Amino acid sequence: MPKGLANRGSRARERHDARTGWAFMAPFCLLFILVFLIPICVSIFSSFFAQEASGGGAFGGGESVSTFVGLANYKAVLANPEFWRGMGRVILYTLFQVPVMIILALIFALLLDSFLTKHVTIYRLGYFLPFAIPGIVAAMIWLYLYTPELSPIVSGLSSLGINVNFLSRNVILASMANMTTWTYTGYNMLIFLAALQAIPADLSEAARIDGATGFQIVTRIKIPLVRGAALLAVLLSIIGTIQLFNEPSIMATSQTWMGKAYTPMMMAYNTMMGNLSPSGDGPASAVSIVMAVFAGALAIVYALVDRKTAK
Repeated sequence: MPKGLANRGSRARERHDARTGWAFMAPFCLLFILVFLIPICVSIFSSFFAQEASGGGAFGGGESVSTFVGLANYKAVLANPEFWRGMGRVILYTLFQVPVMIILALIFALLLDSFLTKHVTIYRLGYFLPFAIPGIVAAMIWLYLYTPELSPIVSGLSSLGINVNFLSRNVILASMANMTTWTYTGYNMLIFLAALQAIPADLSEAARIDGATGFQIVTRIKIPLVRGAALLAVLLSIIGTIQLFNEPSIMATSQTWMGKAYTPMMMAYNTMMGNLSPSGDGPASAVSIVMAVFAGALAIVYALVDRKTAK
């Protein structure tokens, strides 16, 4: 076959493969644009506006109209002490909840990947099942387990002479961390388990032939090789905990002292619903954008630190 015809045939195949690839990607790209990019753009646009009353005379009234206010919404968020107190709570929450959850997920994944565990599918489903429960439902279940007048846990501990109030001001953040850990440990375990099962079995077999113990295989082969999975799990956990909403919202229904701005996500929601002032879509969008920037910054810092320590 002439060289020119061969080149044209090769280019035609490449174009056909490219069209086929884009055809498979089109549904994802469309959904990504509709449910991710467009809402972000709308939120950013809305954050430069505020709802103000128009007309109505000296006694108010009139219609609410959107007015361009520039960076005023962002200045109000950054100057609001409630926002910084809420951000401090979620950062503290992240610092002790994420490591505990990631370590537990890694331990469970290592146990399921070992030769000692039988019926892996049953255990894997059992660990993952809490993630399948809607977050609001899980929070309501745990609120019942934490309420002193109803909780079998509190009554059981009291019978042993241990009096604990899971809803007290000094403990409630740890109580919410336990709820999140219970829900998401199984999800992160699957990330680690997938990475562990991708490790060639030859590495472990060679290590055993060389006299390595099971503990040495875990610490020197398996754990170092799931570093990428750990990075993904931690980044997802950081982003998720900054958006802490379900747990404190349910807790606040019985613990009114928490207020409506206990976390930044609660502040954004109640600002949008008119329960906090200034209210409206614009101020709420500004809170959300500032939260997103902080979450991204924390994720980038962790990724950079992880990359430097890996060298």
